[in-house]
Amino acid sequence: MSNYDVIGIGNAIVDVIAPAPDTFLDMMGIEKGIMQLVERDRAEVLYAAMDERTETPGGSVANTIAGLGELGLQTAFIGKVKDDALGRFYADGLQKAGTDFPNPPTANAVAPTSRSMIFVSPDGERSMNTYLGAGADISSADVPVETFVGSKVLFLEGYLFDKDDGKTAFAEAARQMRKAGGRTGITLSDPFCADRHRADFLRLIAEEMDFVLGNAAEWTTLYETDDLESALDQAAAVCDTVVCTRSGDPVILRQGETQAEAPVARVVPVDATGAGDQFAAGFLFGFITGRDLETCGRMGVAAAAEVISHIGPRPQESLTRIFKQAGLI
Repeated sequence: MSNYDVIGIGNAIVDVIAPAPDTFLDMMGIEKGIMQLVERDRAEVLYAAMDERTETPGGSVANTIAGLGELGLQTAFIGKVKDDALGRFYADGLQKAGTDFPNPPTANAVAPTSRSMIFVSPDGERSMNTYLGAGADISSADVPVETFVGSKVLFLEGYLFDKDDGKTAFAEAARQMRKAGGRTGITLSDPFCADRHRADFLRLIAEEMDFVLGNAAEWTTLYETDDLESALDQAAAVCDTVVCTRSGDPVILRQGETQAEAPVARVVPVDATGAGDQFAAGFLFGFITGRDLETCGRMGVAAAAEVISHIGPRPQESLTRIFKQAGLI
């Protein structure tokens, strides 16, 4: 199948979520509130230490794509999983949610299927410990060209740049979307990712991306400044659409000389996992369906508010109904 509204490409990761007090994080040497890469042995230790596990097909962009599929768009996600229990769980979960997964689980993957152990503190903050596994071994050879025919938007994950093979997958997908006449965008993923790959990201923003999403820390880290406005000015000067989320503060959206803000109601989240991913889903739904900047931002905020109200990185309530109740559609 092709003619997708949105294609995502990123790390195919099974999210394993469990509650954990701050004392547990300290005891296990887990840095609160960020994503840390871990090796296989460490991943097994953390997995064994988790109580009340919730498992779901995840990965940042895969979560976004799932949200867009729930909103009724035609979606596909390109990722790599091993033909093991978690890999089959991942592929089945995407298909059941209505998102095509063009790459079936493969026995040829050297590493096991990727997984992220996510510990949720009582304040809703999440601390992610990610074993990259097979998902990070995706390369240009894993990008099915036929998927892009007639498709509209490609959404990329900054985490792909953590391995050289991922960069080739990223480049091939972007090339195929340009060939199809569609638009391409990226999420900066996290401040450490922006710092690790600054030169690559700055080039992509200036030369290849039609839109870029990030939070305030990611933008200021990327442009090496404490002045958020300056960072966004630099990005907007070279990229068509720039979006900045700011936790409980209004979202800033820039498009050329046009600037808009989307208000955010401050709440204590049950689980902040997936907040940025579902913001991206709401924003992209508005972006793809031709809404104005402020409405796109408000859709993103509404989708993020839904996902932080419960455990897990994907919507449990209908985003379409939420948008209707808010007068957005």
